[in-house]
Amino acid sequence: MKAITIQSINLHTALLPYLAPFETSFGAETDKVALLVELTTEAGLVGWGECSIELWPGYGYETALMAQHILGEFLVPALLGVEIRDPREVPALLRRFRGNHHTRAGLEAAVWDAFAKTNDLRLTDLFASYAPPGHESQGAAVVGVSIGIQPSLEATLAVIQRRLDEGYGRVKLKIKRGWDIDVARAVRAAHPDLLLMLDANSDYRPQDAKHLTQLDEFNLLMIEQPLSHDDIYEHGRLQPQLQTRVCLDESVKTAGDLRLALQVGALGVLNLKPARVGGFSECLEIYGICVEAGLPLWVGGMLETGVGRAANLAFAALPAVNLPSDISATNRYFAEDISEPPFVLGADSTLTVPAGAGIGIEVQRERVEAAAARWRENYPYKRS
Repeated sequence: MKAITIQSINLHTALLPYLAPFETSFGAETDKVALLVELTTEAGLVGWGECSIELWPGYGYETALMAQHILGEFLVPALLGVEIRDPREVPALLRRFRGNHHTRAGLEAAVWDAFAKTNDLRLTDLFASYAPPGHESQGAAVVGVSIGIQPSLEATLAVIQRRLDEGYGRVKLKIKRGWDIDVARAVRAAHPDLLLMLDANSDYRPQDAKHLTQLDEFNLLMIEQPLSHDDIYEHGRLQPQLQTRVCLDESVKTAGDLRLALQVGALGVLNLKPARVGGFSECLEIYGICVEAGLPLWVGGMLETGVGRAANLAFAALPAVNLPSDISATNRYFAEDISEPPFVLGADSTLTVPAGAGIGIEVQRERVEAAAARWRENYPYKRS
């Protein structure tokens, strides 16, 4: 593999309006904020990464302003002028800085993209070269759709039907205490054979275990992160009480977390979000653990722009990602993304990995500039 030397890194904070508000147990969001990392090598090739942060500390503690500070003051200077012979060197180069997984993941993603382009490889094939033997990219990934909390059961059923009509084969519904059993019952009555999962985003407590057992009757694919975002132990006590598989999301931030969760029986499925675990180097280690343990795996998302979506899709095309991933088509969230071409849902609820080198898409600079202007006009930090 040809090495790269990092010449410059520029940051672009972008704000894109969602087509419709997206509500979880944390609250409703109307806009997507993304901090885009533009990395240029000494050879003149450009790699792009996306820091999947949020407007406020809900899913995680990192926000756009925090990411700008951590990157500008610490992470970016640590990589300028450095020769990278293997993208997996990046975590060691940044090891003296703790935490900020979402932020560092965006920077590492830009390195992976630039490295793949330098070696004229699709990013998905570069990932496959570090996966266990026989794990070549499949070139596409089966995907599902995530549906936020709606104002009524009728509205929920209407949105589900619309997504099914678009061709999605798996539906994930956001739930919270007080919006769970009746929703699952209504959806299952309307769609007996639907591949259905529920995502609680940590809204329940250990004392809710008996209540959660009521979900077993609905033949769910899984229930995602029912208990606290930083808990593994209580999930290990909950899983034996449920027939439904528990899927961990927020609780697994490192490969070590996953090994612990497996040891205590805290999960039956893993949602692997590259941003949550600090980047694709950690993803590859976690991928290997899942292969060894036979643990069902899928790739989650943070409603990324095309930059983050393309990188996530490249990883989701690996064969051990054997459940539908949360990487919906572009028109699920945005009227106009910052990149071309858009991701379009294909047959059998799949997205195809772009054919070009690296992430395989073209960032549209005028759209990035417009989204950056929208950020400056509206934030930081105005919130009703």
